[in-house]
Amino acid sequence: MAEYGEKRRDPLRFDQVPPQLVHAFLAAEDARFYEHPGVSIRGLLRATYELIRTGRKVQGGSTITMQLARNFFLSDRKTYTRKIRELMLALKIEKALTKDQILELYLNKIYLGNHAYGVGAAAHVYYGKSVKDLTLAQMAMIAGLPKAPSAYNPIADPKAALDRRKYVLNRMHDVGYITEAQLKSALQQPITASLHAANVQVHAPYVAEMVRSEMVQRYGDRAYTDGFKVYTTVRAKNQAAANRAMHDDLIAYTERHGYRGPEAQVKLDPATLKTFRASMAAAAKNKAQTPASTGRPDVGAWDDVLQKHPPVGGLDSGLVVGVGDKSAQVYLGPGKVITLDWKGLSWARPFINRNLVGNPPTKASDVVKPGDVVRVREEGGQWQLTQVPKVQGALVSLNPDNGAIVAMVGGFDYYASKFNRVTQAMRQPGSSFKPFIYSAALHSGFTPATLVNDAPVVIKDSALEGVWRPENYERRFNGPTRLRIGLVESLNLVSIRVLQTIGINYALKYASRFGFDPARLPHNLTLALGSASVTPLEMATGYAVFANGGYRVKPYYLDRIVAEDGSVLYYADHPTVCEPNCPKPAPAASDAAASTTAAPAPATTVAPSTSVAAPTSVAPLVAVNPPPVRPAERVITAGNAYQMTSMLKDVIRHGTGRAALALRRSDLAGKTGTTNKQVDAWFSGFDSRLVTTAWVGFDDNEPLGHAETGARAALPMWMKYMGAALKGVPESTMPQPAGIVTVKIDPKTGLLARPGETDAVFETFRQDRVPKADTPSNTAGTEATPQGNSGLTQQLY
Repeated sequence: MAEYGEKRRDPLRFDQVPPQLVHAFLAAEDARFYEHPGVSIRGLLRATYELIRTGRKVQGGSTITMQLARNFFLSDRKTYTRKIRELMLALKIEKALTKDQILELYLNKIYLGNHAYGVGAAAHVYYGKSVKDLTLAQMAMIAGLPKAPSAYNPIADPKAALDRRKYVLNRMHDVGYITEAQLKSALQQPITASLHAANVQVHAPYVAEMVRSEMVQRYGDRAYTDGFKVYTTVRAKNQAAANRAMHDDLIAYTERHGYRGPEAQVKLDPATLKTFRASMAAAAKNKAQTPASTGRPDVGAWDDVLQKHPPVGGLDSGLVVGVGDKSAQVYLGPGKVITLDWKGLSWARPFINRNLVGNPPTKASDVVKPGDVVRVREEGGQWQLTQVPKVQGALVSLNPDNGAIVAMVGGFDYYASKFNRVTQAMRQPGSSFKPFIYSAALHSGFTPATLVNDAPVVIKDSALEGVWRPENYERRFNGPTRLRIGLVESLNLVSIRVLQTIGINYALKYASRFGFDPARLPHNLTLALGSASVTPLEMATGYAVFANGGYRVKPYYLDRIVAEDGSVLYYADHPTVCEPNCPKPAPAASDAAASTTAAPAPATTVAPSTSVAAPTSVAPLVAVNPPPVRPAERVITAGNAYQMTSMLKDVIRHGTGRAALALRRSDLAGKTGTTNKQVDAWFSGFDSRLVTTAWVGFDDNEPLGHAETGARAALPMWMKYMGAALKGVPESTMPQPAGIVTVKIDPKTGLLARPGETDAVFETFRQDRVPKADTPSNTAGTEATPQGNSGLTQQLY
């Protein structure tokens, strides 16, 4: 996923280093290494002679053992005192270690440029392979670096590096390590070195930054130097799906709101453009990549322009160099020119504002002109004009049984904006918060069939700046409405009347069961409409309670931390949904029988939030054992979770989330969320194995535009991710728990259906809440007060 640190190391045993590489270092640095006692009298005399002859202290006379002593114990400052200490330490090292042990330490410690320490790291940094796969020429190149890692670096100065390699190879031949034929062959080899970064298999920079920050908080500067390996909970498949879903969703949003124009406009040199077009024409005629007759145009200035517009979110920059009637040619860099056909251009109606676009273009010149710096993307083998989205998004996906974060994307491009909107963006969730209010209502005595009056309401509240007249999104009223329908159709007035009935304080306390801090929630009726400020991670954590059948879990991303020696320093200690197979707690041991082995410290995994206080001291590097399974706490009943999941499934079957029916799964449940003026768009949803929240909005809280609801702006991102993440995964539905029954009811009254009623529908109830056919009191309006709502009872039904 990522690699951080001041020094790159890949420690090797001596028997893992190819003999030819050892010979290269011996030839270059200390040919008599196996003969002297750690100090070379001949070398010292030669260095002394040069000092007398030139009057300058020059490098020389240091054996490999002396270099090892200097690297481990001394500074690089050239003084006579340091040299004497170096000699004495070398003699002590030779007495304490064998020659092979000294070489092993040296080959792992020596600095070889570009943050590479040791031959193992150098092989990866310069050649992208292990030492056993290096050629003789490559070994000689590495062996030439200790004398001056910067001056002889093949990346910084290839000519000087080539000269140094020649010296090392000749020395190997002179000493007898290689034959004449090997020498000649190696000398003819070209320089093949280039910088090789870590092989990133999973693109998750927002998660990687969280890990880096956590490691520094735990271990201080040692995080960068001690060779830790950190294993996260992120799954490669899920993360790739999340990246793609975010990218496609935000691109779709920005393109449907029109084309803002080029990022820049430059004047193209006519002579260069003429030569370039002639070259392209000749290439097309000859069907050749590089025509011989016209020569190469000087496009260095074009390359300079593109370098000022680096890729963003996988979108390349290009320079428009030709415009036809229905197409355009775009230069992407040396040797690469693409054609944008009409399909890739015709979408680009001019952006006027977020609610209005201009007329469709009729020709390519309506969209682009030569000299435009534009963004392009490739889709299905076809190139299309595009633009970098100004809108942002977030997606986070959890395992609801333990809180493990399996995917996280905190924005369109981490390198353009490091602000992690999953953990740091405090946004209003809108209607996606309503399920927590409805769950509280079920707990207080409501049923999914309880009738609530969907009618205008006027509320006088000084906290709401006088008189508040809330409305439904579609500005119409339905009269008495079942609770289920109120949630499925996201009726604001139903939610407000439910909150009025159960009480604001009751709802605030109940919301804490899902992980929300009541102190951060609004203490007024706007709570019913999702006016709180929460993060996408908090929303996903709350929905996990419904997905797992009623248990609260804690999100985490660190699975374990492994020291350089392979010992495990940290295991995630998290609550897990394990009923009915939770392990029984071990019987308490007497003091006499207690183990002397220290138990692992309590978990310090930090739920990813906005910030974490730095520890007062770094964590000790002590190996720990895996913690025992810790059962998650039940916070709502299985019946409540089942009824809520049933209603949230109907949001997808019949309500604002019905676009998700395209996934052709019956186990999906979720809720859209849209705030006033379409500032925030949400969708949170789940099955029994995966809970995911998607959010779209502008960082500056500007409106998304007309009709940019959760269903339009955020749901497609959620669908694309869940479709890929659950591909091939069997459907998983929470079983109907004990105490819950399903009966037919009259959809108009919410009462038990009479025999023969043709429009009867099925509904779920607690056994003690099944309505009677002749009971007219199954309604709740603003005046109704279900029993037991004066405070948050601890008893779960």
